[in-house]
Amino acid sequence: MNDITPVRLIVGLGNPGSEYSQTRHNAGFWLVDEVLRRFSSGTPLTEETKFHGLTGQILIGSQMCRLLIPNTFMNRSGLSVAALANFYKIEPEAILVAHDELDIAPGTVRLKVGGGHGGHNGLRDIISSLGNQKQFARLRIGIGHPGNAKQVSNYVLKKAPSKEQQWIEDSVQEAASHIEKIVSGDWQAVMNQMHKFNAAEEL
Repeated sequence: MNDITPVRLIVGLGNPGSEYSQTRHNAGFWLVDEVLRRFSSGTPLTEETKFHGLTGQILIGSQMCRLLIPNTFMNRSGLSVAALANFYKIEPEAILVAHDELDIAPGTVRLKVGGGHGGHNGLRDIISSLGNQKQFARLRIGIGHPGNAKQVSNYVLKKAPSKEQQWIEDSVQEAASHIEKIVSGDWQAVMNQMHKFNAAEEL
């Protein structure tokens, strides 16, 4: 974990449109919004049609980093990610994708490098669009699982109950508080702290 490539691109996954803005599937958008709030001095992202999304460049610690919110729908996220990564020659190892994660509980967040898509349509399309390269990093924001695979589509496209929503928002805040170390590649230090965080257990 000590030889992680510094992050040059942070992508937040979600669906565009006000009807989706507060749904569980948009947790990745919330992370990018929070990073932008903390580090941009109020500079908004701008829409770039050639990248199929909203993008900008900010300084995080000593590292210049691009932010990307695709305005494709979730299952076409790779169109946006590949367009920007190819244009700026950003290798997959230097990409961090923030996304909702069914397999971990609300209020928790995990870092991971590589792996499959785990059924997540956004990750599936990114892997495909990057030429089946899976080495990009993932910031997995827990939303919990409905308990039945047939209910997943409906579950991720709904807003969580207020208590769970607060836990998810707290975990986004926690992840954003570590983003400078994440971007620098100091992952072990982040994991030692962030993986212990559980908003559901906070007083």
